[in-house]
Amino acid sequence: MNNFQAFSDSACDPPVRGFLHAPDEADGNGLVLAHGAGANCNSSLVVAVAMTFAERGITVLRCDLPFRHQRSFGPPRPGDAARDREGLKNAVAAIRGTVKGPIFLGGHSYGGRQATMLCAEEPGIVSGLLLLSYPLHPPRKPEQLRTQHFPKLRTPALFVQGTRDPFGSIDEMETALKLIPAKHVLLPVEGAGHDLGFKGKTGENGLPALVVETFVAFYSRQAQNNFSRES
Repeated sequence: MNNFQAFSDSACDPPVRGFLHAPDEADGNGLVLAHGAGANCNSSLVVAVAMTFAERGITVLRCDLPFRHQRSFGPPRPGDAARDREGLKNAVAAIRGTVKGPIFLGGHSYGGRQATMLCAEEPGIVSGLLLLSYPLHPPRKPEQLRTQHFPKLRTPALFVQGTRDPFGSIDEMETALKLIPAKHVLLPVEGAGHDLGFKGKTGENGLPALVVETFVAFYSRQAQNNFSRES
């Protein structure tokens, strides 16, 4: 059974607010998952991905970014980004108190972008990243790339991108990801746009299951490689 409950930590600034998915048989790993610019942590994609990870045994904290604490709708403002990253940092610290194993961080669109920027600023804060529809550039403005921090990103990362995403084509993503020195993998979703074509599917053959399987396989290889080097 997939259990989740409201979660909050007001002792930090910015505070952490969201929902904690606690698996019946937790494997010790944790994932903080954030939403996109036009949504909150109750978006259907974020909820379905969180539930599917929890079914796999991973504890998930899906959280509202600080800009959403202030405004119930509308996109973040230019001055919100730094505080949103602080919110992600506090969420990582919050889930660290509930699990014993590695912590991962990710999100959809804007939430994922802020996650990559936090990891570029603070290498080692988490063990890996999950980026759903990374917003490589604004629609119809391919020259405005959001990759300035990529050369500093040393956290392994899984990118999930629709083949019809106006924020970045598969070819554009493949070129941009060459800037990242860390291990990374790109999972294309055929025919999907920026919402990844998500229509509420949560079954074994749905998008969330594909994301989880790819994520587990990728990070299992990373863990094995680390073990081999240490040996």
